[in-house]
Amino acid sequence: MSREELQEKLNFKNREYFRKAYLNVAIEDGLIERTIPDKPRSINQKYRLTEKGKKANEQLRK
Repeated sequence: MSREELQEKLNFKNREYFRKAYLNVAIEDGLIERTIPDKPRSINQKYRLTEKGKKANEQLRK
């Protein structure tokens, strides 16, 4: 999922705030990862849940 798709799904309007407060934090915490780690600014960049993120998601759904 792209940053834009994530942001829209979570209903955040401000791109910079979303990136700093949520996206970067989730990456640092190991919950999501970039699909193109060598090129964080690529226009083709997407994000996916890590195993840790999948487990956290399962816990939240219970």
